[in-house]
Amino acid sequence: MPEDRDWEVYKVPPTRTPVSERTTSVPNPVTFFQTVFNYVIDAPVTFVREWIERQQAKNKFYYYHQKFRRVPDLSECLEGDYLCFFEAEAQWRRDRMVDQEIVEIVRERLGACKQREGPNQFQNCAKEMEQLAQVTKAYQDRYGDLGVHGNARTCLMKQKHRMMEERKAQANASQ
Repeated sequence: MPEDRDWEVYKVPPTRTPVSERTTSVPNPVTFFQTVFNYVIDAPVTFVREWIERQQAKNKFYYYHQKFRRVPDLSECLEGDYLCFFEAEAQWRRDRMVDQEIVEIVRERLGACKQREGPNQFQNCAKEMEQLAQVTKAYQDRYGDLGVHGNARTCLMKQKHRMMEERKAQANASQ
């Protein structure tokens, strides 16, 4: 870069931003519409939204902690009470999903223990293996052999038949 600069070619930018001077007395229509929009549309909507948020902050609702009331079992429903049948079926489906998750959690705990213990898994994870065996046996006793289309009625009939077989076995054992 040469020592003597040509100040006309390389102008120094202004140090202060120039103030725009109005040449007309008519207000800018853009600022007028922005102000109208702000007071007519934006301000009421913002007020309502903030009021709703304040109300929701007072009453927090955690949907993932929803507790359903227990409904009567299918065996307790009266004949022809279809609403009771529907509620019992929905309760059975929820119970089945909870039991599936319990089995899955115990299975994951056993897998984590096996991963953690390595070659010593048989002696150090015996408690988890026993717990998994108990949980899967209970799940199989209740829901096994129902298939994909199992429902509360077929599950109830399965439990009834199992109880009848146990009573027969007890009667034969006592004779």
